[in-house]
Amino acid sequence: MEDSEIKGIIEALLFISGEPLSVDRIRNVLEEVDRGKIKGLLWDLQHEYEMRLSGLRIVEIAGGFQFATRPELAPWIKKLRKIKQSARLTAPSLETLAIIAYKQPIVKAEIEDIRGVDSSGVVKGLLDKRMVKILGRKDVPGRPILYATTREFLQYFGLKDLSDLPTLKEFNDLIQREGDTHATTVEAEEVTPESSLTS
Repeated sequence: MEDSEIKGIIEALLFISGEPLSVDRIRNVLEEVDRGKIKGLLWDLQHEYEMRLSGLRIVEIAGGFQFATRPELAPWIKKLRKIKQSARLTAPSLETLAIIAYKQPIVKAEIEDIRGVDSSGVVKGLLDKRMVKILGRKDVPGRPILYATTREFLQYFGLKDLSDLPTLKEFNDLIQREGDTHATTVEAEEVTPESSLTS
């Protein structure tokens, strides 16, 4: 293997690891490459990242190597974390989002029939976070607003399109992981995927 190919593999391993990788652990993957070569290529990579003033560095820490950001970029990282925290979805938001995703287009009264509670605040929060959008009005007396999910919804959950929606059990597992101990789950018999889902 060429050095450039080995470097690419090392970068990929460091990127997906999430924890420091020792030279020996890297060698367990790159069995045909000797330990000294791996260490030399790691040093080369460190130098390359430093020379181009990359936002990332490869640091030697806790007996291994790991990707880290440059310390001087901390203010921007903190800003992003604040934005991400504000975008975090609560259990009621996830529950409401699941109902909208599987039943869209849907009106607020139908959401509340399924949830059993007033959902005005939650729906407004989802609109503010751009997870749902107003699709139009239902052609019934009172002309209630129809809601549907957005492209941001797909991005948030890493979905290619609505056909990639998880099963209700998987969505309920997510609600319970994200929410508190009082979170309720979406009843499978009440929410079923529609064949005509649109984004």
